[in-house]
Amino acid sequence: MPPSDPSELLTRVSDDDTEILGPVERLLVHGNPELVHRAAHVLVLHPQKGTLLLQKRSAAKDTCPGLWDTSVGGHVGFGQTYLQAALRESEEELGIVLQESDLTFLYVTRLRDHQESENTASYLCLHAGPFHPDPDEIDAVRFLTRAEIEAGLGTGILTPNFEAEYAAFLASPHGTLLR
Repeated sequence: MPPSDPSELLTRVSDDDTEILGPVERLLVHGNPELVHRAAHVLVLHPQKGTLLLQKRSAAKDTCPGLWDTSVGGHVGFGQTYLQAALRESEEELGIVLQESDLTFLYVTRLRDHQESENTASYLCLHAGPFHPDPDEIDAVRFLTRAEIEAGLGTGILTPNFEAEYAAFLASPHGTLLR
């Protein structure tokens, strides 16, 4: 399926994520915050340096084009678990094939804004690369230090989702791994 396929079926859920309400087309969830759906993120930390990999979203993306974002992020397809989506997205976006044991569950966050409502499960992965970013999805990838990320907060170069993710990550027990 091509990136950002509007007919892609996503997992629609209840606000508290306890019930799967069925499939919903991707084109319907962006622009309708009443349709709560699932997403999965993977934060990739360099195992020796403790830096965080960010991706620069393709200029052709329909949301937040050209902004720096979480290492891996994508919707949970209908019939998939959060973990399955995280593994699939890691391979599709960065070209890395991971196993369940490569990911550590971090938390679930809730994004609610004027455009969409998303429940996102985030995972941690220690990986130094190499990465093979999908050019349809990503213009660049780069490991950043805590100071470099914090210098970008509030400047408009980072996606709002990443800024929320970053705060949640720092508040988690694993946030101390970032240098």
